[in-house]
Amino acid sequence: MDTDSIAEVWDRVTGTQPGPPAAVVVATGLVALAVVAARGPWRVARNAVTIAHEAGHGLAALLTGRRLEGIRLHSDTSGLTVSRGRPTGFGMILTAAAGYTAPPLLGLAGAWLLADGRVTALLWGATALLLAVLVMVRNVYGVLSVVVTGGLFFLVSWFAGPEVRAAFAYGAVWFLLLGGVRPVFELQGKRRRGEAPDSDADQLARLTNAPAALWLLLFHAVALCSLTGGGRWLLGL
Repeated sequence: MDTDSIAEVWDRVTGTQPGPPAAVVVATGLVALAVVAARGPWRVARNAVTIAHEAGHGLAALLTGRRLEGIRLHSDTSGLTVSRGRPTGFGMILTAAAGYTAPPLLGLAGAWLLADGRVTALLWGATALLLAVLVMVRNVYGVLSVVVTGGLFFLVSWFAGPEVRAAFAYGAVWFLLLGGVRPVFELQGKRRRGEAPDSDADQLARLTNAPAALWLLLFHAVALCSLTGGGRWLLGL
């Protein structure tokens, strides 16, 4: 690739693009809401939320000096991130807290980019993040999930027209914002039924001596505040 081509690609990634019409923004939000609300589509699409969840654990582990051993993603949409380091302390607390907060915060960051017209930057940034996650995945299903998700982002960013790119980007961000809310309610229901004794909230309770319910409240607050703020950015309010 010559210098002119590199410069062209760089300008394409860093440049701004006009946002889609308001009707498209609303329509993509409604589609994302339908996917999150419907049991069948959610079971498939939830894999993307799991990728973001485990990536949050992994990034927090690296940022706090822990050694990231690997990430596993399972067909039941559960996941596991293994890191080595002190079993207690700030690093472990931040690592445990980063899972449920990662999807809505990623959605909030995406909404900020889209509000600034950075459609292509968002798509390429998501592709790069998925590639970084892929390096740490340690099972076949996990590799397949990340490759399919990252491949979709890359294909849309490289081959689709500007209208399709914008609609896809808005739909993806809406999905992260809305999809970040449902897992917290699911976790709350599982804990009420005694089905998740070793959840992130319970691990945080043991690490901090703060009640698991308090950590659930934090997860709810992050998810709902991100949805509110991100939704306002996407809708241009």
